[in-house]
Amino acid sequence: MLIIKNGNIKTMAGAEYERGYVVIDDNGKISMVGEGDCPVTCDTEIDAEGRLVTPGLVEAHCHLGTGGGVGSSFNESTDPFTPHMRAVDLLTPYSDDLKDAVEGGVTTVCTGPGSSNIIGGTFVAIKTAGTRIKDMIVKYPLAMKCAFGENPCNDYGKAKERAPRTRMALAAMMREFLYKAKKYYLNTTLGKEQDFDVKYDAMLPVFRGEIPMKVHVHAAHDIHTVLSIAEEFQLKMTIDHCTDGALVKEDLVAAGFPCFIGPSFGGKTKKELDNKGFATAGELYRAGVPISIITDAEITPIEHLPLFAGMCVSRGLPMEEGWRAITVNPANQTGIGDRVGSLEVGKDGDVVVWTENPLRYVGAHPVYTIISGKIVYSDSDDTNVIPK
Repeated sequence: MLIIKNGNIKTMAGAEYERGYVVIDDNGKISMVGEGDCPVTCDTEIDAEGRLVTPGLVEAHCHLGTGGGVGSSFNESTDPFTPHMRAVDLLTPYSDDLKDAVEGGVTTVCTGPGSSNIIGGTFVAIKTAGTRIKDMIVKYPLAMKCAFGENPCNDYGKAKERAPRTRMALAAMMREFLYKAKKYYLNTTLGKEQDFDVKYDAMLPVFRGEIPMKVHVHAAHDIHTVLSIAEEFQLKMTIDHCTDGALVKEDLVAAGFPCFIGPSFGGKTKKELDNKGFATAGELYRAGVPISIITDAEITPIEHLPLFAGMCVSRGLPMEEGWRAITVNPANQTGIGDRVGSLEVGKDGDVVVWTENPLRYVGAHPVYTIISGKIVYSDSDDTNVIPK
């Protein structure tokens, strides 16, 4: 059992307590949240001393846990279609970037294959501390990764002299694959005899509506292609990166898909990033598009997730929406909001005690990061942790 007391509690569930407490039971679940003095005592208490206390941050799109640098192991660039690749077979709990996440207050990440392939494989949501991926899983499968735009065209057309070389070929190949996969799904549903196909079999949760397609897409015209394919095949999707989202915001509102914005930091390293910037999140929010903010780590550092949200706030996103975009929004939009994203009774005991509001102050950082009721990081001399 663990108590965080005397904190400025930001629950992300509507209530805020200027001086409050969070109680986490022996099963790692939140059992009490309230204002004033905590009505119970326990073996271990953290005195937040008036500091900001929030849910652990949630990253909706990254590639953490691959155990290496960018592109080293999360792109199986031998076939444009690899839906049978599984994030749970890719990840290692000993990757340094997961430690960075913990030290940055990010307690849950949605991670998996990269964007070299048209369809790359399944994503998983995991906690950022643990010794075995199986025991860190929040939800699997979470989504089926796919990609449009320059990455598949460059990685196959330019690098390997094979399709897809153009966006036309990419869209045509995607439609052909989805047509065959849907036929496999219908035959399976009707009980018709057919040869087993590991790739099409991996797509069954997509066609059953159990998981969305997680679409890497930047450019406006590619976003339109993605929305057309979603309508043609009746698929659920999330629109990840969405760099040109402000140009097509009315279409995104009509589609209703969540948009994961970012990474908005860094150089414009390819043509489809021409409109990259921190104003996009605010523009889409004001238009009525459901949004989250992402780092795409290791593309940009995971520990800067709250800094990026603060940059979006500086460009027009309301402060409260900045917080929602890195907590409750990504949790709900990825289907794990029953466990993480807010400080509510029954949810996982993932809590961060901050030095200052990290969306407002550069250099603000966690004093404590807590996952499932366990202190997994402390930037304190522990004088505020009182063993009873």
